[in-house]
Amino acid sequence: MPDNQGATGGKSGQRVIKKYPNRRLYDTDTSTYITLAEVRQLVMDHQNVVVRDAKSGEDLTRSILLQIILEEEAGGAPMFSEAVLANIIRFYGHAMQGFMGAYLEKNVQAFTDLQTRLAEQSQHITPEMWAQFMNLQSPMLKGMMGNYVEQSQTMLAQMQEQMQKQTEQMLGAFGLKQR
Repeated sequence: MPDNQGATGGKSGQRVIKKYPNRRLYDTDTSTYITLAEVRQLVMDHQNVVVRDAKSGEDLTRSILLQIILEEEAGGAPMFSEAVLANIIRFYGHAMQGFMGAYLEKNVQAFTDLQTRLAEQSQHITPEMWAQFMNLQSPMLKGMMGNYVEQSQTMLAQMQEQMQKQTEQMLGAFGLKQR
């Protein structure tokens, strides 16, 4: 049975959702049951959401977020191609698995930041400026894209450096040196 404890046990600012064995989701802020679509909307509204098992308190947030992504991907306009999904699967168990997650996270954040800046700056754009922007003549776009590309290149260089270090460590464990 749901309780009225609110966000008790969660970090401040977190919206605590409890998942019950009957697969129902209970929003402790509003004291109501909510749907997966409503959890998705909370995420879209930039709410800090945590999903916990009602009995054990186990954090189920990742599995609920993955379930939302799965529904979005099945909804007709997928974001990920089969090739991208296959490559992501291949990174599980790979020595670079941890680094790949950080790489993706930083690139998605950089892309989000770029999108936010474009939205902020587009409020002051005239139709003529928009035409120039769409033709990739805008210094603003080149500067922002340059920053994104630079961040991506930096992450790639770090990933290559990490792979080099791991190769050296692995070879060193066998008493071999890299040439």
